[in-house]
Amino acid sequence: MFKKVLPLSLIVALRFFGLFIVLSVLSQYAVELPGGTAFLAGVAVGGYALTQAVLQVPFGVLSDKIGRKKTLLIGLLIFAAGSVICAVADNIYILLLGRFLQGAGAIGSVVTAMIADHVREDQRAHAMAVMGMTIAMSFAAAMIIGPIIGGFYSVSALFWLTAILAILALAILFTAVPEPPKIIHSYSEEEAKIKHVFKDKDLVRMYITFLFHSSTMAIAFFLIPLVMKQKFGLEPESYWKIYLPAVFFGIIAMGPAAVFGEKYGKGKEVFLVSIAFIAAAFALMGWSSSVVWFGVGATFFFIGFNMFEPLLQSFVSKFAKVHQKGAALGVANTFAYVGIFLGGAIGGWLYQKFGASGVSIFVLFLTIFWALWIFTMRSPGVRDNLFLPYVEYDKEKVDGLKLINGVTDFYLNETEQIIVVKFDNEIVSAEVIETFLKK
Repeated sequence: MFKKVLPLSLIVALRFFGLFIVLSVLSQYAVELPGGTAFLAGVAVGGYALTQAVLQVPFGVLSDKIGRKKTLLIGLLIFAAGSVICAVADNIYILLLGRFLQGAGAIGSVVTAMIADHVREDQRAHAMAVMGMTIAMSFAAAMIIGPIIGGFYSVSALFWLTAILAILALAILFTAVPEPPKIIHSYSEEEAKIKHVFKDKDLVRMYITFLFHSSTMAIAFFLIPLVMKQKFGLEPESYWKIYLPAVFFGIIAMGPAAVFGEKYGKGKEVFLVSIAFIAAAFALMGWSSSVVWFGVGATFFFIGFNMFEPLLQSFVSKFAKVHQKGAALGVANTFAYVGIFLGGAIGGWLYQKFGASGVSIFVLFLTIFWALWIFTMRSPGVRDNLFLPYVEYDKEKVDGLKLINGVTDFYLNETEQIIVVKFDNEIVSAEVIETFLKK
């Protein structure tokens, strides 16, 4: 499993590294460009997410039709082109153009779907954890390296580095990523349409969770550099002093979150604790008069934000049917990128009008609605999986599973010669399914 997942994790980590490395300094840089304002700086922070939101679902669906590798190739080339435009931008509007083009390479859901293709349902939590940890490491490195390179050289240098990393990701794609297994499912063309990924209430709850999670991220990354520079007088090359402990404790928090969320089925409880950390973070960052307490607030944010990371993509892939993974993950990431764009734009507007305290008040109200939404969510722990070998079970009977209440998905893995059945264990038992398919 690890050998299959690591190359794909590296691809998505390189792309995220390219996005993360500028976030730590971008809002301050954008404000100082010709034509720059706090609002336009917020759009620059979240601008790539607007085109991501528009193209995430089409990329996911395209990957289901023409293949994951071809779709990744298209996305990475577009992302590299956008990075080059950002690197040569000499005003806020050229920077915005480059950021929008960066986002047009919307491959996040494609990579996640490809990982889901390569691993069995019972290994998916570990696979997503590997991807999440790889992204977390790229995130940590970006938060430390970004301010240093941006401070001592230029933010343009960060965008050139991003373009180079996109080309490196392409090299990994075509040298280290294996072809996915051949999967056979028995769903009609009608059932495969996008509208069907909105019929599952659990999936819809995850989509809204993606929206809230990403919007607070964009607001935080807009707010932190500006406050460090304008309120506390820190220069970009010193930002790492705030980011380093925040990133460190954020990564530490991912381990317990993954264990309680995946192993013990406490995903809802993990999410609620995470929201509490995010609320406390913005309260501290909005009203702290001390740089130390501001740093504590930033650390709380990274803890709360990172606790979500090992669970979000995994939960969506568990709830989605096999023929809808690309589309469902595309929808989830669309909601995430809408959140990033709205968070950056709203955060910039609020900061311009009301300052840091106005931004924090908005987020505190947002976390209240978020917590109420999460409180009614089910954990995917109620959905179980069966892996039945062809030698013992009759694959010709699988179509009959549609008549069994509680069976949520099933398909044939021809490569591994197994029948895979996903079911709600509160409605139907594994024994009933096994008896039905027994030769």
